[in-house]
Amino acid sequence: MVLETPLLSKDVHLSILNKVPLVQLPVNLNLACAVNLEKVFQHLLLHTPKHIILDCSQTTFIDSSGIGLLIQILQKAQYQNTNIIIWSIDSHIKTALIAAGIQPIFFDTESNAISLIERKKIKNPLVKVHLSVNSRLKRAIDIIGAIVGLGVVLALFIPIAIAIKLDSPGPIFFSQTRCGLLGRRFRIWKFRSMVVNAEDLKKQVENQVKGPFFKSKSDPRITRVGNFLRRTSLDEIPQFWNVLKGDMSLVGTRPPTCDEVDQYTVQMWQRLNVKPGITGQWQTNGRSEICDFNDVLELDLDYQKKWSILYDIKLILKTLLVVFQEKSSAM
Repeated sequence: MVLETPLLSKDVHLSILNKVPLVQLPVNLNLACAVNLEKVFQHLLLHTPKHIILDCSQTTFIDSSGIGLLIQILQKAQYQNTNIIIWSIDSHIKTALIAAGIQPIFFDTESNAISLIERKKIKNPLVKVHLSVNSRLKRAIDIIGAIVGLGVVLALFIPIAIAIKLDSPGPIFFSQTRCGLLGRRFRIWKFRSMVVNAEDLKKQVENQVKGPFFKSKSDPRITRVGNFLRRTSLDEIPQFWNVLKGDMSLVGTRPPTCDEVDQYTVQMWQRLNVKPGITGQWQTNGRSEICDFNDVLELDLDYQKKWSILYDIKLILKTLLVVFQEKSSAM
């Protein structure tokens, strides 16, 4: 028997099923609904229930904020030993959650989901992303640019590799798990610009920016060669491999680390509606001067509003101009 309780908002239905809270997620799990749902779950978790059921059967669209909300709910519930049971989740959404590093305790993956409350069948739910993600022309430009870029990597590999090895012991490349489209995790590749145990030493370096990202103008972990590679952006060029694989795009948002995403609010998840890029508005608008994550977020959302193929090309040309100016000053 389902005992209905008053609606907490017009988009969110909360019921009690055999003493277990049951939350029916809305049809469109976007930023506005995610903010409402966040309040619902904060209220529920205050009562430390043993189980909470999420009915996803009515959800036909979900964006990065929706994915971010589900990840936050699962992480907070796990912290206080509350089991989250996800009912009737579509395979597309399930795939997105798993790619973002989340494994809920239970999935009902029936292809024709059935609502526990309304007994209404829902077909073909979709994960909603920015239109740039599905642009074939943007992908074609990415592939061509990545092939050209990897040619540059091959041409410069030997002198850069020798310089890195002579300057600091350790590997030539640096790799790290980053979060891309909808929080999907992937391994990013760069030329190494820091000492080998840089991550272990991170706690000893003062973070000079506000919000969930890290930057220090006088980071002692950066090697001499690494300083040159960063000033000329040559440390970034192995990322053309990530672009060729489809993890990244030539133009997009800065790819955050996993610990940065763990601190995101549902609003901040909006920047993950597009693929991360080697360059973007943040890189071409004085990234060294930006000290507040809200400014980064504003630039990322502004990029999503302005996006077009021509705008991407404009940012690529602007990036080349900035890089050549930096190279001239670094010589």
